Amino acid sequence: MKILFFSHYFPPEVNAPASRTYANCKRWAEAGHRVTVITCAPNCPDGVVYKGYRNRLFQREVRDGIEVIRVWTFLAPNKGTFFRIVNYLSYMLSGIVVGIFQKKPDIMIATSPQFFCGWAGIIASRLKNVPLLLEIRDIWPESIIAVGAIKNVTVIRFIEWWEKKMYHLARHIIAVGDGYKQQLLEKGVSSQRISVVMNGVDKSIFSPRPTDTKLKSQLGITDKFVCSYVGTIGLAAGLEVVLRAALILEETKRDNIVFLLVGSGAMRDDLEAEQKRLGLSNVIFTGRLKKSEMPAILSISDAVLVHLTKTDLFLTVMPSKIFEAAGMARPIICGVAGHAAELVKKAGGGICIEPENPGQLVDVIDFLVDHPDKGKKMGESGYKFITEHYDRDILAENYLGIIKRYALN
Repeated sequence: MKILFFSHYFPPEVNAPASRTYANCKRWAEAGHRVTVITCAPNCPDGVVYKGYRNRLFQREVRDGIEVIRVWTFLAPNKGTFFRIVNYLSYMLSGIVVGIFQKKPDIMIATSPQFFCGWAGIIASRLKNVPLLLEIRDIWPESIIAVGAIKNVTVIRFIEWWEKKMYHLARHIIAVGDGYKQQLLEKGVSSQRISVVMNGVDKSIFSPRPTDTKLKSQLGITDKFVCSYVGTIGLAAGLEVVLRAALILEETKRDNIVFLLVGSGAMRDDLEAEQKRLGLSNVIFTGRLKKSEMPAILSISDAVLVHLTKTDLFLTVMPSKIFEAAGMARPIICGVAGHAAELVKKAGGGICIEPENPGQLVDVIDFLVDHPDKGKKMGESGYKFITEHYDRDILAENYLGIIKRYALN
């Protein structure tokens, strides 16, 4: 089959949408299908194009058998509202233009988290008379309302109308979790038009390994208990809780514990400034790292923090960080209520806390420091459960079965 995939994000970007799109497309290409991805020059989350790339009208590369076409966009950092929307709109327009000049595929796929990418797929598929699968990783406009990015009621209602129209025009919808499916059902989408393909673990990348002692030494944390957060340091992450927990630890003289914040995003500068103001020596910001460096980071983590702000919207989300941490057999501290917490509990892969509760975060870390054997057992249990039920190879194959069902040929 010829598969044309619209994704705003793609490697070398390391966020969850880029990783999921790459993982699936790579496997489909390996299965003998011709896969083309239309994306941007890599620039997330800072709005600065990565070294080795340029923000051109059109550039082509081949990555692991995937044809990658990068289109021009108005660059903007992953913060603020107006310029980010201009960024999204510019991708939509560039993506449509490039998409309609591609050889007619058997199917098109477009993925959120921003729905202008979905509309690029909708419009291009209509112009080419090709069925479209719409992948939903985020529910708009709820996700942007939850972090306060848009407050104008008129704008919100406009987006809601276009959102429902997009669902109606898609041939079929792929939800990335049961929580998203439930939200789509509440918006009037028929159950028959929705399939669920979860995120999972790529065992070729994330698997148990010895602690990278050299990396711990380089970071100056050789004798520390390391609690890591790995991902976008954005508005939704709610990582102020880390600074508040770190302050509790400093005030109580528990100097054998350190927080490692790995990544970048809209809140990184503010959090670093606050860390310096408070004089917290037990919080380390690494900045953005390559995907290939993530296994080493997780190997030195005695616990992995998965956290989002306390809002009803996030009861339905399923962070990909859970699968990567479990794939490395690391115990998880889950500060995300709802479906994510239920999965961690079912897997026996960690301990759940109330989001934005620094006291509970400190208590759990203390417990894991005092009971390393129990942390080890949690990691092993999470690894066994996640690798048995959420293997990327199997999930990509299931996804491909849905594609074949709706493709032209």
